[in-house]
Amino acid sequence: MENIDNYIRSNKERFLDELFGLIRIPSISSISEHKSDMYRAAEYWKKILIEAGADRAEVYETEGNPVVFGEKIIDPSLPTVLVYGHMDVMPADPIEKWDSDPFEPVIHDNRIYARGANDDKGQSFMHAKAFELMIRTNALPCNVKFMIEGEEEIGSPNLGKWCEQYKAMLKADIVLVSDTGMISSDVPSITTGLRGLAYWEVEVTGPNRDLHSGLFGGAVANPINVLCSMIARMVDENGKITIPGFYDDVLDVPSAERAKLAEAPFDEEEYKKAIGVKALCGEKGFSTMERTGIRPAFDVCGIWGGYTGEGSKTILPSKAFAKISCRLVPNQDYKEIALLFKEYFESIAPDSVKVEVTSLHGGQGYVCPIDLIAYKAAEKAYSEVYGKNPVPFRSGGSISVISTFEKVLGVKSILMGFGLESDAIHSPNENYSLDNFYNGIKTISSFYTYFADMMTKF
Repeated sequence: MENIDNYIRSNKERFLDELFGLIRIPSISSISEHKSDMYRAAEYWKKILIEAGADRAEVYETEGNPVVFGEKIIDPSLPTVLVYGHMDVMPADPIEKWDSDPFEPVIHDNRIYARGANDDKGQSFMHAKAFELMIRTNALPCNVKFMIEGEEEIGSPNLGKWCEQYKAMLKADIVLVSDTGMISSDVPSITTGLRGLAYWEVEVTGPNRDLHSGLFGGAVANPINVLCSMIARMVDENGKITIPGFYDDVLDVPSAERAKLAEAPFDEEEYKKAIGVKALCGEKGFSTMERTGIRPAFDVCGIWGGYTGEGSKTILPSKAFAKISCRLVPNQDYKEIALLFKEYFESIAPDSVKVEVTSLHGGQGYVCPIDLIAYKAAEKAYSEVYGKNPVPFRSGGSISVISTFEKVLGVKSILMGFGLESDAIHSPNENYSLDNFYNGIKTISSFYTYFADMMTKF
């Protein structure tokens, strides 16, 4: 650990300079105008990996955005770790809510503020530096491969096909991912579960044009009113989703595991205070941690229609739209849920409007067994750096490709995240703790050592 500490101490400023160069590239995958930025980010990653010590690094084309692959094979007979990360980021909107330029990183109160500071440029960059550190200190005990994609924030629509195409090249014993978080800065945790995701856009059409709300209001259905009414019917008074068949494949988590999850420290009052709400809500019979970790959820992610400009315009709009998502638990199939939602939502529409549901993307949930060798190695690494055993934790988030790796590559993933709830990922003023950035590099470096040793003895 002393060699690791010394190397980080000697290279702290360079690490940040290189990370900031990556963050300055506005690689927003959901906006087509940033296509060239995706290639700029890919070439930057290629350069990072080569300079860190990879034998080779290449930019690969997909039907969408590029994928960067790099590798260091020190001995084909040794264990191989495949590092996954993503170079794309969410849009910075609303820009006016940022305290600084989202693509010009600044350090304030020992935190990096920028879009991608945590998700996932900051976290994936830790892996590049841990890899470099282990090579430069002659301590790398296993083979390492990197797969950095450019479409995670839009559901990784092309990565599964790319993995199929390059399955032999991607062969590994474990996929190592840092795109999740910890319970708190003083309570390290390893994410053992991810929820799946189904995501739609709905369009509700009423009259064939916008109408005068005085001349037609009260006689013609308002698509926005109808859409809101339909959405309100999707969740009942007990917080349960009303789609027929939605819960058919939801597995009840055993009471013993629920008890284990309940051991994780959680302060509900602090939780409410942090997000500025007076009360919480959700499915009856489950705790807040369970609602976000082991139960599905229904959310409207965006809704629009009619006139939203300055001043007033009294119209009855022709159309209304919404973006809707369901977080799913591991046994639910997102394709089946996508169809169930479409059928149900269209079926409850009144004859006064026409409803069209378009499925945008989705992915399966994932569970990592805590008896996995990689989990035990990660546990030791966290304990060494943070001074206490990490808590197994099921995250409410989704990383759709994790289940794809298991299906296509036949390998499990270990989710070693270092983010915090306060990092505000996907929100204005996204940030990342410098302490967790450097501790992440240390922990990942230690993981290589423990994992290689355990695999060799296995």
